Amino acid sequence: MEALKKHASYAGAEGPVVLVIMDGVGIGKNVESDCVAQAKTPHLDWLKEHAAYTEIKAHGKAVGLPEDTDMGNSEVGHNAIGCGRVFAQGASLIDDAIASRALFEGAVWSELVENAVAKGSTLHFIGLLSDGKVHSNINHLEAMLREAKARGVKRVRLHALTDGRDVPPISALEYVERIEALLRELSVEEFDYCIASGGGRMKITMDRYDADWPMIERGWQTHVRGEGRLFASMQEAVETFRAEREGVLDQDLPAFVIERDGKPAGPVQDGDSVILFNYRGDRALELTKAFEAEELREFDRGPKPDVVYAGMMQYDGDLGVPEKFLVTPPAIDRTMSEYLSNAGIRQFAISETQKYGHVTYFFNGNNSSKFETETWMEIPSDNCPFEEKPRMQADPITDEAVKAIESGAFEFVRINYPNGDMVGHTGVMPAVVESVEAVDDGVGRLMEALEKVNGVLVCSADHGNSDDMVQLEKKTHALMRDEAGNLLMKTSHSLNPVPVYVYDPAGTANVRSAAVDGAGISSLAATSITLLGFEPPEGYTPSLVEVGEA
Repeated sequence: MEALKKHASYAGAEGPVVLVIMDGVGIGKNVESDCVAQAKTPHLDWLKEHAAYTEIKAHGKAVGLPEDTDMGNSEVGHNAIGCGRVFAQGASLIDDAIASRALFEGAVWSELVENAVAKGSTLHFIGLLSDGKVHSNINHLEAMLREAKARGVKRVRLHALTDGRDVPPISALEYVERIEALLRELSVEEFDYCIASGGGRMKITMDRYDADWPMIERGWQTHVRGEGRLFASMQEAVETFRAEREGVLDQDLPAFVIERDGKPAGPVQDGDSVILFNYRGDRALELTKAFEAEELREFDRGPKPDVVYAGMMQYDGDLGVPEKFLVTPPAIDRTMSEYLSNAGIRQFAISETQKYGHVTYFFNGNNSSKFETETWMEIPSDNCPFEEKPRMQADPITDEAVKAIESGAFEFVRINYPNGDMVGHTGVMPAVVESVEAVDDGVGRLMEALEKVNGVLVCSADHGNSDDMVQLEKKTHALMRDEAGNLLMKTSHSLNPVPVYVYDPAGTANVRSAAVDGAGISSLAATSITLLGFEPPEGYTPSLVEVGEA
């Protein structure tokens, strides 16, 4: 790996360069649905008028996803920001592996199906029933179900999690009807394919960063032990919960178990094969640990079933988790952190638990280890609904970041404020507005600190969310309302661009916007490296600013 070259006409800022990632804060198109526009953001407003400002893409092909209709997410976003380039990501890799049949011709898929066929056991699929393309894609599930039958797997059980975050908040039955139709089509003669259990993604199974292991325990009890409230079908479960809990969103539906003749239809048992068909790593690692770890301290899982377990992808390449996986993730090299470490640049990374892995693991190219000059700090997240505390940990994050800036111990500081994304997913607009205001407060305090030490601020986002909170009519793009006239909330990420503010209070960098056609968030790496007084590495997408002599 080549060393960074010093910039020809700029030695770098006197103080640190601070990269702020305002998670989920994009640029909306309609004030009525845009909580960023509705929020009081005096510091961001000032930056837009007085700092170098531009707008960049944070979705679709700009972050390595298959189509420009694919919303961005924090994982691919932080990958792109951290490595300064665009790699084919998640859904794209799996799409290609299915189309080429590489997935089905691979050793892991063969082991899974051959185990079920040879033993007459069950092949289980666990994952998010959605086409949001953030954690999973129902298309992948359907392809694997068809192939399982073609390979002679007689018994399949699906443990389906309802979404409502990356798709409309009350849309679960669309996916249930679709997958049930396929399961009925496949269940002929001696073949037996059906849904066995499920629940909302924010209630069971899909915790991340060790924030709420009871979620994993509830998922384990539901999918593996077959313990829980019994229903004749998933449709019945969803409709019952909606009737019992007015206003409940799909993501918050309780756990359920499907019964046959009064018994669970398909708990996981010794000899079975299990596929976690979610491909994003953060909400897959804990369930994977529950299946793979010989000893588990986080909860009492009871006897661990002896199964062949595989993930859709390798969720942590550094840790080698899971042991078996169907599709190899992108090999991301030459990250900004590694370049800066090799150059002796001292780095500080901070967020709270909900996004800590994004500003560390994902930022560093899916690498769990620190580079030599890095210091990481995690602020523990509160274990409560995000709408109840929309400021989340923005204030403690800012406190520690200001200390790092003013200490003189670091040349590069990176920060993730999760508020705009995590609160945006709740669909509670007053809380979302407050969450954006909390981020603005933090940015203002960072600006003050940088003014003291002659540092430089680069402030942007990994994708939109809080900027687009209402569903739109597909043809007219008008705001959608229910029969009572209430706005229909949208809780998924947006396809909107995100802002970039570059603030050099000392003026020594002579910062000016660079012309970069179709720029995406991968350009934030070259931008930061440029402001640190280096030339961006070969192959990095161009810097959004020029510095030094005009």
